Parts: sequence; structure tokens; C-alpha cells
Amino acid sequence: RLGAIVLPLNLRLSADELAFQVRDSGATWLVHGEAELASRAGGISRACPGVRPLRPRPGQGAPGPGDAPVATADRAVAILYTSGTTGSPKGATLTAANFEASAVAARKLLGGSQRDRSPACMPLFHVGGLSLLTRSLLAGSSVEVHEGFDPDAVAAALQEDRVTDVSLVANMLARVLEAGGDAKPASSLRRVLVGGGPVPDPLLARAHRHGFPVAPTYGLTEATSQVATRAPGDDRAIGLRPLPGVELRIDDASGPGDEGEVLVRGPTVMAGYWRRSSETARALRGGWLHTGDMGKLHPDGTLTVLDRRSDLIVSGGENVYPAEIESVLLAHHEVVEAAVGRRDDAAFGARPVAFVATRPGAGDDVVAGLERWCRERLASFKVPVAFHRVSELPRTAAGKLRRSQLVEPGRPD
Repeated sequence: RLGAIVLPLNLRLSADELAFQVRDSGATWLVHGEAELASRAGGISRACPGVRPLRPRPGQGAPGPGDAPVATADRAVAILYTSGTTGSPKGATLTAANFEASAVAARKLLGGSQRDRSPACMPLFHVGGLSLLTRSLLAGSSVEVHEGFDPDAVAAALQEDRVTDVSLVANMLARVLEAGGDAKPASSLRRVLVGGGPVPDPLLARAHRHGFPVAPTYGLTEATSQVATRAPGDDRAIGLRPLPGVELRIDDASGPGDEGEVLVRGPTVMAGYWRRSSETARALRGGWLHTGDMGKLHPDGTLTVLDRRSDLIVSGGENVYPAEIESVLLAHHEVVEAAVGRRDDAAFGARPVAFVATRPGAGDDVVAGLERWCRERLASFKVPVAFHRVSELPRTAAGKLRRSQLVEPGRPD
């Protein structure tokens, strides 16, 4: 009604990271809750001149004119920050039309009605969680908003004859299966959307054995969540089917099966990056969203995603960009080179691992103190689980870092 834009904030981010988003977006109001949330909001507002904290109270009016026109379809309604390969967070600007197109397309592919009931256990500051609300709004269905992700609570909800669908990432699905034991979900459960990165085949097989109607999905913030999904029971599809109205192309592919960068076009693609005209032009060049993800299209038109991004680490459903961590490490006065690779992890999928070259004469205490250095500047899920000191980093003749050649001491390459 205000014609305002919402910027959902990820409370797992550090104070510096949150302050950056608030300043970069030009936010004017910082809406918050009580207790610790009020304290954190106060700290952010002090670091961001011009933003005013606001704690809503029952019966309180909106902070502005009450007769403002309803937002038009092509106007921005949300900004969701996402990091690119440069490690610099940027706000994907999504319109009302983007959210409506995504919801309509998902309903056409997967079905849905007013009788649907979904537990919202994914963070609402991520496009996957936020899109669950907009899909439900369009259908007029019900959402049970959970305080956070509790695998026992989700497993119990899925065993009751009331839940029809749920959205999870692979790690969450694994924990729900563990919490539920041998119990099967209720017959009312029709789909379990699983995104946030590739779903391991053993996990899919385990879910199917337990009677979970899993729908693997590929999406990204810049496309308002879902891009392609395989509906439960769609055994004819080789890969994931693009949502109705969404076009897919593989860059420079000469025929089906060729591998390359996944390009997306359609009404779900963002308006652009907030106040980033040059980065918007690069991402949307030629009228297609260049995802940076590698994949291939099959003869039946379905998509297989080969790699979320060449350097991206998906840890517990969170996107971790090595370049962002490297920039923090390089800010340390004793670090001259830094690279971040990945370590496979059974619980999280992968975790970041750091390799650093330090200045001559730097003691071992420098490397030992890098974990604290990172924790003070990064969200906890971005902090490397190990720090290795090296004399030099693997690079090409042109000086480009070869992250694929980063190998932890004592671990197989």
C-alpha cells in the first residue's frame, strides 16, 4: 500500500555485512522486533545515518501516507542481496510481476489449491522461503510459519494429515528423514521441493523409500526462485522441466547434450541489480540472464545442472563465495595471498577451507588467529573450517588462481 520496497535481512550475517546492505540499498526504515533484535537494530542504525529503527506495535499505522497507490506490477517490491563471483554483494531487484509469474508457473507445473497447507521452515530472507509466501498468497492457501528449522517439528508436521507440500534444501531433507525414523509421511503430502544445490542420488533414493514425493528443483535469486523442477512421478523427464513461460538455453551450445552456461529468459527474471547498472548489463546481456551455472539441455527439453558455479560452495543450503572470504583474509596485514577451496562434508554438503601465504617472518600465531579474524567479519557459515599455510598458490601462466588444484595436506586430491 505504501509503494515501498522490502529488504529482508539475513540475521546470520555479521553487523558489518548487515550495515553494508542497509547503506547500499538506501533504506529509510529498519523494522525490527524486541529484545536482541532491537539491540541489533540499534547498532545497525547507528552505523547507517539516515535509517530510522521502527518496532511495530498493535494498532500502529504504517510509517507514511495511508492512501498511497498499490504497487504496479512492474515496480520493485523486494531487494534480495546475493554475492557474485567478485564477492561483492548486490541486490537483486524483484517486481510484483516477477513474484506473480513465478507463483503462477509453479502452480501450473506442480498443481495447488486453496486447500494446500505448507510449513514455512526455510528462512524468509531467502528467495525460496519468500516465494513460498507469495505462492500461498496467490492460491489463497495456508502457511504455518515456523520460528526456525526444527527437524523434529517438520517431521511431525509431515506425519499429520494436514500438510500438502514443503520446501527444503538437501541437508534439511536429510535431517527430517533422520528425525522421522521409519515413519512415512501422511497421504496428504503431495510434493517436497528440494533446492539450494544438487540433491545427492542416495538421499533421493532414501526419501523415495520413505514415501516422500520429492521434487528436485533448480533456481536462483535473480529468477525469483524456481527455474526448473521435476514433479513427483514425472519419470519421463531426463532432467528438470523448465517452469511454464521460462525459456532455457545453453550458451554456445550447438546441439542437445552440449555443456555450457545456463541462460534463462522469461517473466520471472529480475529487473536488475539495485543501483548496479554495469553488473545488470553483464548479467542480462542479449536479453538472457547469464546464471554462471554450468548445465546441459536434453532432447526432451529438460535441464541437468552440472555445477552451481565453478567456485561456489553450497554449505547447508547457504551460498558461500570464495572471493568474498578471500577479500576478508587479504585485509589482514600479514596475509599476502589467499584462496578458498571446498571440503566435502556429509552433514553440510561442503565447507570452505582457506589457504594463505603470509609475509616473511610471520609466526604461526598469525594463521591461528585467522579464524577469529573471519568470525568478526563474516557470517559463521562462511568461516573456513581449516586454515592452511602455503608458500604459494597454484596459478595459470597468466596469474589466474586455480582453485581446483587446492589440496588439503593429508587429504586425497
